[in-house]
Amino acid sequence: MTIPYHAALTSAQLLAEHKVKLHYFGQPESGSCLLRAQLCGQQCKSKGGNTIPCYPSLLLLVVALPSELGSQPAAAALQLPSSEGSAATSSSAEIFSLDLGGISAIVLNGYDAVKECLVHQSEVFADRPSLPLFKKLTNMGGLLNSRYGRGWTEHRKLAVSSFRCFGYGQKSFEHKISEESMFFLDAIDTYKGRPFDLKHLITNAVSNITNLIIFGERFTYEDTEFQHMIEIFSENIELVASASVFLYNSFPWIGILPFGKHQQLFKNAAEVYNFLLELIERVSKNRKPQSPRHFIDAYLDEMDRSENDPEATYSTKNLIFSVGELIIAGTETTTNVLRWAVLFMALYPNIQGQVHKEIDLVVGPNKTPSLEEKCKMPYTEAVLHEILRFCNIAPLGIFHATSKDTVVRGYSIPEGTTIITNLYSVHFDEKYWSNPEVFYPERFLDSSGQFIKKDAFVPFSLGLQECVRYYKERSRFSNYMYNNVLSISVVI
Repeated sequence: MTIPYHAALTSAQLLAEHKVKLHYFGQPESGSCLLRAQLCGQQCKSKGGNTIPCYPSLLLLVVALPSELGSQPAAAALQLPSSEGSAATSSSAEIFSLDLGGISAIVLNGYDAVKECLVHQSEVFADRPSLPLFKKLTNMGGLLNSRYGRGWTEHRKLAVSSFRCFGYGQKSFEHKISEESMFFLDAIDTYKGRPFDLKHLITNAVSNITNLIIFGERFTYEDTEFQHMIEIFSENIELVASASVFLYNSFPWIGILPFGKHQQLFKNAAEVYNFLLELIERVSKNRKPQSPRHFIDAYLDEMDRSENDPEATYSTKNLIFSVGELIIAGTETTTNVLRWAVLFMALYPNIQGQVHKEIDLVVGPNKTPSLEEKCKMPYTEAVLHEILRFCNIAPLGIFHATSKDTVVRGYSIPEGTTIITNLYSVHFDEKYWSNPEVFYPERFLDSSGQFIKKDAFVPFSLGLQECVRYYKERSRFSNYMYNNVLSISVVI
């Protein structure tokens, strides 16, 4: 089954005909990026000879040009017009292929297509693409980039268990989050009313919540060594998303060049690796086997148990990779959402007033909220969900790959194909969201003002039960942190 060929368009035409607002809160890199799509008419064939969806093939080149698209314009290129310039048909818009510099990829647009692949065929789409960059950085190990199989299952199961045992599952952990909020407030007070960028303080506060689970301790906001590591993590995220680093996947031989952003990424990764290794050795010094105090202890216990198992995937390297990925996942995304939360409280004083009123009514003045009180604050919950929907913390999700040949809506997709889930399109899918471009928390409330869940609300993607549970549980304790920051932001 073939999708009609679409004639080439210039980047100016592409962006002019599809005015997609890219909701990203942060400092864009100097010289914002503009996606230039170079369309080619080559058809893609699966192993069986059936044509996989070619919407068209794209070679995406990112160039530093002035624009108003911010630093994450990728979503704009995922809504493509037809060859006649009109809107594409729904079937061809939901699934199409890209040629990312020689890497075959399939893009899933809209909730229906994403759900069909990640839920109804969850095991088939649970793999990760074997990209040269990921092989270089983690050898496809750890949590984020591990291939679907035993290692994937073991590491995610341990992560979920650790977040439950050492984090949100413990009543005392709520007190630790509240305590961190107080450190956060004290740090704000040091500025004595002077303007400052909240990013640094929010990053520290959020990171410390994750640190308590991973290392069993927090770091002061003045700890220069850890601050440096956080800065490197943030820089690495920008580097991985840059075009010059992504080119490494298409042309890994450029790794021999002594210059370029990829070399900076590799240098940063080595520095982080050594720092985390020293930190792991320090926090595990007084460890008592099978009496874990935090994620590090729990992982080392698993290493001990599987010591004589030649198929075991627990190792020191995978521990370091997992710790680094947990810090990034638990810090970067939540930090961005909380910055959005503060921004929206400033932009919409009427919404801020309603949130403030509800928190005061349920929690009381000068008190911090608890998870048990969350269900009594439907409007605040609706605001949190609308922030997550609107800001799109992970607009393209995490890249997946097919573990075997499959068929989706009549299209053949071969094993090993990279899958890009356009979560941006899910949260702005007009089939499920009325006026999606409008920030409107009431969409999560019923006629009686009670909070209602929405199927197409997938800020942490969809997938196998372990993955879903992990992100849902992380979201649960993150919501508590959001409540704390919302209660703080309405009085800043």
